[in-house]
Amino acid sequence: MPSDSALRIVWIYPDLLSTYGDQGNALVLESRARLRGINAEVVHVRSADPVPETGDIYLIGGGEDRPQILAAERLRRDGGLHRAIARGAAMLAVCAGYQIMGSTFGGEEGQPVDGIGLLDIASSRGPSRAVGELAAEVDAGLNLPTLTGFENHMGITHLGPGVKPLAKVLSGIGNGNGFEGCYAGHVVGTYLHGPALARNPALADLLLTWAAGDLAPLDDTRYNQLRQERLDAVLSH
Repeated sequence: MPSDSALRIVWIYPDLLSTYGDQGNALVLESRARLRGINAEVVHVRSADPVPETGDIYLIGGGEDRPQILAAERLRRDGGLHRAIARGAAMLAVCAGYQIMGSTFGGEEGQPVDGIGLLDIASSRGPSRAVGELAAEVDAGLNLPTLTGFENHMGITHLGPGVKPLAKVLSGIGNGNGFEGCYAGHVVGTYLHGPALARNPALADLLLTWAAGDLAPLDDTRYNQLRQERLDAVLSH
């Protein structure tokens, strides 16, 4: 278990939801915190374990239909994530994990399945699979550069008045309505894999800022070169 003074990064249900390298989000946060002298440790919470309420940043990834349904059921029963977010913890939810955060999502046959109601969103199954690179211009209120990542899902996600769109789609599908993801308070939902925080270090730093306060700058020259190469390739088509 991490020490009381450590920044706690809680990776939820890696045994159910961890596709396309989403666990890399935890590694990126831990690394970027430690490069700044912040003691950070990752707590892996398997689906048989209770979700601790003392985390600082919570992460949940993507997965297949059946593990997604099981994860939603267990998170509803557990309640620990709701209590952690209510006391101000930050969170990044990706793809299947993003859909779980809402009121409903599409099951194995497209049937509505109850989510956990943490975000004011509702998802359903779309007519075709969205697969490929995704680029999106972030809401001005977050002051982040253009997002880049990879999407592979059949979801259509509708946003209620309790959330804001995370970004406007420049290339790709995202939520299916011209926008990608959403945010409310310190909770961010997205369809971006890659993993998302490796492709978008400024988003990682936003989560860290919410959890730990102002951060010292890092030299992201190489990150930014690779990001720009990817964005140029995607947006040129």
